[in-house]
Amino acid sequence: MSDRSAAPGDLALVESLVNTLDIESGADALDTAQGREPFGLAEDEVEQARTLRESLRAALLAHAGHAPHRAVTPLGELLASAPLVVAVDEQDGSARLAPSGPAGGAPLLSRTAAAVAQALVEGTWTRLKACEATTCHWAYYDRSPAGRGRWCSMQVCGARAKMRRYRAK
Repeated sequence: MSDRSAAPGDLALVESLVNTLDIESGADALDTAQGREPFGLAEDEVEQARTLRESLRAALLAHAGHAPHRAVTPLGELLASAPLVVAVDEQDGSARLAPSGPAGGAPLLSRTAAAVAQALVEGTWTRLKACEATTCHWAYYDRSPAGRGRWCSMQVCGARAKMRRYRAK
């Protein structure tokens, strides 16, 4: 739904996971093998991925100053069980949290936890938000100077909200 460019770095994983569900139409990309492939999910892992997705959505709504869209497992509880390791670059000695397991084959939960940890270090985590429109809640990266973006798209969700407000007057 969003006309914005993707979130930077590994936050793109979080953004794309949250955006696997189109709330307005009910279409869920995780229902198909093609939709699960970018996340390396088997069919029996879909329910866990959906739980993670909705917990992430609640956190992103909080970043935008909104209450959770529904009762969800707290994101901290989910990420606490993610196996991570401290990876140290042999060339420059820099360190980061990385998913435990083979590269590319690590569980989605671990890759998500590593992405959140890296975004915290970079100061970009709270810029990833969910659209305030109740029929949308699409994830987007807020690049506005003040960091107070409210909608995934001004042309769609923003315009609808402003038109509703205008008509209510």
